[in-house]
Amino acid sequence: MPELPETETIARDLDAMIAGARITGVAVRRPDVLREADAAGFAAALAQGTVRRVWRRAKLIVLDVGESAEAAPAPAWRVVVQPRFTGGVVVDDGTLDAVEREYVCVSLALADGRLVHYRDVRRLGTVALMGEARFAAYTAALGPDPLDPALTTDAFSAYIRSSRVPIKAALMDQKRLAGVGNIYANEALWHAGIDPSREASALTEREYAAVLQALRRVLTASIAARGTSFRDYRDARGERGAFVEQLAAYGRAGLACTRCGRRLVGTHAIDGRSTVFCAHCQR
Repeated sequence: MPELPETETIARDLDAMIAGARITGVAVRRPDVLREADAAGFAAALAQGTVRRVWRRAKLIVLDVGESAEAAPAPAWRVVVQPRFTGGVVVDDGTLDAVEREYVCVSLALADGRLVHYRDVRRLGTVALMGEARFAAYTAALGPDPLDPALTTDAFSAYIRSSRVPIKAALMDQKRLAGVGNIYANEALWHAGIDPSREASALTEREYAAVLQALRRVLTASIAARGTSFRDYRDARGERGAFVEQLAAYGRAGLACTRCGRRLVGTHAIDGRSTVFCAHCQR
């Protein structure tokens, strides 16, 4: 479930909490979540390394690990976490709720005694170990970030208009736009007043601009609320996100549209995912 706001929240938290920390040990409890390294290789590569920074790319949480926290041309390794539906990264200083320690797959022990856990209830997410060149190749196919100021309306419409799939599916295509998933595609289209089933190539320039503006507004608001928690998502402190209280469409099928009062429609017919929209407001 973690999308751009959730992974951005976790990455910001981790950067503030562990950047500059030295890794003294690595425990791999569930090696099936690892990619591009086995348990022994993963532990050997990271032990005695320093977390130089933590950042986000698309829906990925990236830990740069090098010999020191000082600036250098490139980190020795990148730990690339893809949480998917039930994964997350939390910092344990000894006060973390015991429930959050359940389903721990990988742990990094820090020199100050804290632990950084990757936990995943269903183990559908992954933790990969990559060098800079491999990371560049891995992320090369991803589209631009919707919050990147360099992404203009013209560029956004060029990425989206070449698709003949429904606009909702186009927004979720990571090769066209990186970081948007089901929750925020639903929300952005409700705010923009666009029917999610419309062909992506059929929107007007004004409508492309409205979608991008709505998407940025929704993503920014969700980051400010520290993401959306329905079931499994927790931030790096093990706390829930509060944006669920601001949702206008997602999860509200059958309830009144807050704009016009009509009943919101829920369907899986558009892209096989849960889609909620107002048939009156969204055209």
